[in-house]
Amino acid sequence: MADEIYLTGITTTGTPHIGNYVGAIRPSIAASRDVSKKNFYFLADFHALAKNEDPDKISQSTLEIAAAWLALGMDTENSVLYRQSDIPEIPELTWILTSMTAKGLMNRAHSYKAAVQANLENGSDNDPDKGITMALYSYPILMAADILMFRATKVPVGRDQKQHVEMARDIAQRFNHHFGEVLVLPEPVIDDHTATLAGLDGRKMSKSYNNTIPLFAPEKKLRKLIMKIKTNSLEPGEPKDTADSTLFDIYKAFATPEETAAVEQQYADGVAWGTMKQTLFEYINDHIGPAREEYERLLASPADVEAELQKGAARAREVAVPYIKQIRHAIGIRKLG
Repeated sequence: MADEIYLTGITTTGTPHIGNYVGAIRPSIAASRDVSKKNFYFLADFHALAKNEDPDKISQSTLEIAAAWLALGMDTENSVLYRQSDIPEIPELTWILTSMTAKGLMNRAHSYKAAVQANLENGSDNDPDKGITMALYSYPILMAADILMFRATKVPVGRDQKQHVEMARDIAQRFNHHFGEVLVLPEPVIDDHTATLAGLDGRKMSKSYNNTIPLFAPEKKLRKLIMKIKTNSLEPGEPKDTADSTLFDIYKAFATPEETAAVEQQYADGVAWGTMKQTLFEYINDHIGPAREEYERLLASPADVEAELQKGAARAREVAVPYIKQIRHAIGIRKLG
């Protein structure tokens, strides 16, 4: 049986927050140390262009995300960590796949449909495509190239990204039907146990809502942000429900089952919100503290981060260069003599 190859990407559009950590970064770092798996991790900076981000923000985000993964202990000997834009074979494969992709498939992409819907709701009836770039429209083709370039068999994603992996399969099947069994069909891997955390205001923690808690916020700022988390008006001593408590959900995402059970009991006993916020602050600060120092060192030494990314790019291209030659040959782009 062929090796399972796992591939995970993160878009370089912002500072890593604790929601990213429990949802994607922590499981990725654990997997990077698993010698039974081949893991590829990449910083999706070309994808960031689809969101029209400020150039300095994309550059800073690339540094912060790479520094976070390295500071938290990603094993870059056992896995491959690279920046998408350092692999020229990816945009080449994107164009090859674009020539095989039906427009109708792209019309069904959730991100495109959501943008059209927003235009209709805003009264842009004359042009439902107003402001929609080709980067946003064909985003799933670039994602397919990311996946197919490294023959990924498993792609860990949230439920909202599952469609992109299915589209990559559709595109690969159509390619293989025309040119032979060249591309490997990937499967989405969805972990239903991965926590999706609420932010300061109770909505999903997201950069777009500006309600995040940065993963490596300095101690004072971390405490200040946790103290801002929305709670209800129950007094100290009144039993509290863990079901709709952002504080509890964040604590549970970091803590052991035994520690979580102890805090559940404190809720039943009517813990004061101020006490619970202090408990959460201390727990996260103790958990993240050791890596924060290394993160700050890496931010101050971007050349060290760049060296790691270049090492990863060289290893990634050991796969990409011969594979794109095989793909080119299959589609008829060949040397003539």
